[in-house]
Amino acid sequence: MLESELFAFLQGTTDAAFSVTEDGEIMSWNKAAEKLFGYSTAEAIHKTCYDILEGMGRLGTRVCHQHCSVAECTGGSTEIPNFDMSVKTRSGKRLWINMSTIVFDNQRTGRRLLIHLAHDVTEQKKSEELTRKMLDLSKQLSSLGEASAHAEPISPLSEQEKNILRMFAEGKDSDEVARTFGISPQTLRNHLHHINQKLRTHNRLEAVMNAIQRKLI
Repeated sequence: MLESELFAFLQGTTDAAFSVTEDGEIMSWNKAAEKLFGYSTAEAIHKTCYDILEGMGRLGTRVCHQHCSVAECTGGSTEIPNFDMSVKTRSGKRLWINMSTIVFDNQRTGRRLLIHLAHDVTEQKKSEELTRKMLDLSKQLSSLGEASAHAEPISPLSEQEKNILRMFAEGKDSDEVARTFGISPQTLRNHLHHINQKLRTHNRLEAVMNAIQRKLI
């Protein structure tokens, strides 16, 4: 595939898609990227992705820079994982995106391009932050009294069910939990269904808060 053919193909993707050289120079920028980030193709082309997006990681450290870890991954056989980061839009507003990367080696020119695909996960991040705050509050309330001493009896949770709830209480998402236990998303949903039945709760957040208040996790 020629680079021109690749760039034309990326125009049809629903995700924001842009390609960069190993030095970070932007070589293509599709319509979805224009919409998500606010920069036109003309404004983005031949700029560097780190100067435009100013990507920051979960811990507040700079992700986008000239010798970023994503670019370094392409130097060997290391698989490039998808990850979340906060980026700056043209308006100055920051949003959270999930970024995945595909390596394209041009056999004709010997040039390597990184194809970045991104979609907005800002609302998901807000939901995760709200969940974290509610769990922190639940832990604080639980430590103030002995509400668990007068709680109605329940069917005991298995150790795996407790461990699943502990991971959710730590802010892990479903994909992380499933990968940790080596189970499918459907199996994890089955576990959560049984947990909710035992605790007589209605969703994952209720189950975690209930388990914290009962001092089960």
